[in-house]
Amino acid sequence: MPGTATSPTFDTIEVKSDGSITVVTLNRPDAMNAADAVMHRELAEVWEAIGADPACRAVVLTGAGRAFSAGGDFPRMVETQVDQDVQDEVFAEARRTVHAMVELPQPIIAAVNGPAVGLGASLVALCDMAVAADTAFLADPHLGVGLVPADGAALLWPMTIGLMRAKEYIFTGARIPATTAKELGLVNSVVPAGEVLASATELAERVAALPIRAVRDTKRLLNVHTTRVLTGLLDQALACERASVNSVEHAELTRKLIERAEQRAATTTAQ
Repeated sequence: MPGTATSPTFDTIEVKSDGSITVVTLNRPDAMNAADAVMHRELAEVWEAIGADPACRAVVLTGAGRAFSAGGDFPRMVETQVDQDVQDEVFAEARRTVHAMVELPQPIIAAVNGPAVGLGASLVALCDMAVAADTAFLADPHLGVGLVPADGAALLWPMTIGLMRAKEYIFTGARIPATTAKELGLVNSVVPAGEVLASATELAERVAALPIRAVRDTKRLLNVHTTRVLTGLLDQALACERASVNSVEHAELTRKLIERAEQRAATTTAQ
């Protein structure tokens, strides 16, 4: 976008504004935009800054590189989240992110440029609309590592795709290809990978051209349904996830996953 300026500044999230459109990019491409401690905190902070920008009328959320977001940065989670004070911070940030995205005055359009897994799938679910690349997929694999999914998809997918389908994808962690996600109503459209950001930006521009007060009041009205779900379930869900973070089962599954990852890395290095 010509004439793009960057403001405000974060370490792991890029925010670029061009007139009425703000593009928020998760910017850890070497880690497939998995959220480390810094990104997790900045996801809780970035929305307040955007909401306070009087020039911004719509937001596009995307990822740098080949992924939208691979979820949580697993090694970071294992190393830090055994500390209960750190857990206090992490779960408070998760709560802030969920509420901030739903309550943001401006509509958010996800440009799902690649895999959106775990936290990534939750971020898509918390957006108001989504455009996906034909190479993208959604997945929520929390249960596979002994974790309760709490911060978005597990709470909102039942409202979007129905309870039994949501259970299928959450219990199995199966990938939902972009075309299937469109059929289920988890994304609005699917476009060639090279066109996803432009398509999402075009959609954002259409929304931004509408009367601002009507758009914001309509988002608030439509999100009453989402807010009711979150009010009833979010705190309980986060408490369940925190209990699962501290479980022996999760610790053992995590240890095995890390061992396998280290073995693959060693094999690749040897070759």
